Amino acid sequence: MQGQKLFRRSMKCKLNKNFKKSIVCYISIAGVLLLLQVIAWNSRSFSDAYIAYIFPVWVNTYGRLTGIFPFSVGEWMIAAGIAVVLAAALLGCSMLLPWCRHSEKYRRGVHRYFCFFTWTVLFVFAIMTLNCTMIYHGSTFSEKYITRAADGKTSGESIENNGNGGMSENSVSSGQVTSNQVRTEQLLQIYNDIVAHCNELSTVVERDSTGAAVYLGGVDSTGKTVDMEDKAIDVMQNLGKTYDQLDGYYPRPKPMFFSDFMCQMYMCGYYFPFSMEANYNDVMYLMKKPATMCHELAHIRGYIYEDEANFIAFLACISSDDATFQYSGYLSVLNYVANDLYRTRLADPESYAAAREAVRPLQVLHQVQEDNIFVAQEEWNRINGKAIVDTETVDSVSDTLTDASLKMNGVSDGMVSYNRVVELLLQWYAANGAF
Repeated sequence: MQGQKLFRRSMKCKLNKNFKKSIVCYISIAGVLLLLQVIAWNSRSFSDAYIAYIFPVWVNTYGRLTGIFPFSVGEWMIAAGIAVVLAAALLGCSMLLPWCRHSEKYRRGVHRYFCFFTWTVLFVFAIMTLNCTMIYHGSTFSEKYITRAADGKTSGESIENNGNGGMSENSVSSGQVTSNQVRTEQLLQIYNDIVAHCNELSTVVERDSTGAAVYLGGVDSTGKTVDMEDKAIDVMQNLGKTYDQLDGYYPRPKPMFFSDFMCQMYMCGYYFPFSMEANYNDVMYLMKKPATMCHELAHIRGYIYEDEANFIAFLACISSDDATFQYSGYLSVLNYVANDLYRTRLADPESYAAAREAVRPLQVLHQVQEDNIFVAQEEWNRINGKAIVDTETVDSVSDTLTDASLKMNGVSDGMVSYNRVVELLLQWYAANGAF
């Protein structure tokens, strides 16, 4: 009897010692991760070095590992994570029951589960730190690659001071020309270029008997016939020849099993930091897919901001030799530019009217309007017909969570940041002599 007591006491001491070691280890790892986040927030050079030398290692190892699987690992990791959290909540509540509290075996089981739970939380924190938060604070794409005016002014200002004062020949008038008018004229020129390409490409892409766009395969840079996913990798790697940070390994984009739910959230794709995957909504209309795949792949190369990923996807697609990708690239920014013009018209009607007189906007073909959709109506009917929660509610919750996540990572304007792709377009067109 005395021997049993001594044995139990010895085991208890050993468990306590192991528990203390686990606590120290846990706090140490969490502390290092927090320190990395603090340094990244306060040192752009540190973040740039991490993105250039460390982050690619994760892509080439962890990204290749998850890339082995034909399905979205991150999607099922989220599902598993929800299950783990629910189990923790249920076990926590169960400890309020007397028979659970008084069962030593049950308490030990609960204790082991919560140890597993805390380490799971730390794992998620580590992955999010290394594959997401750390890369939020590096130099932007435009800072690295887009030519700026010698005086170092930002997009709108550098464009205005370019050449003949930043104005096209048509913008010069006898009266005072405001900066708003100059910008609007430039934006109208960009809009016309995008519309012209969309109108032309809408007549070239392959379609089925109903007129819907289809993709029968493309050809990569080696002459090999490939599907859309491999073509997306090919166009991104080709863009990497111009912009070195985009060069390197890309995992194959993966369709999401819960694409219907993605539609309800109005999400085209998702970069999963904890699995380093580029995932896309497989239910959305085909013309959305090429640009979306390239957008998510841009995140894989360290460009985590949504406006930059939008812009990189645009560049990758329009630089392609594939008409479907080109069309998708121009379509991906058409609404952003059109919406910016609309906001300009509301904010400054006089400047907009003067700019419109100088640069008349082109008419968008009906076929382009039909192709510029998120989801086909028949798919919407199917999704809403079987939805457990209505789409409006899902979309509202999704927007709130996404906005909060972006702001937590230092993106002060949250989801509005997607619209900043317009400023990148202004910079790029100006750098390429459009104005």
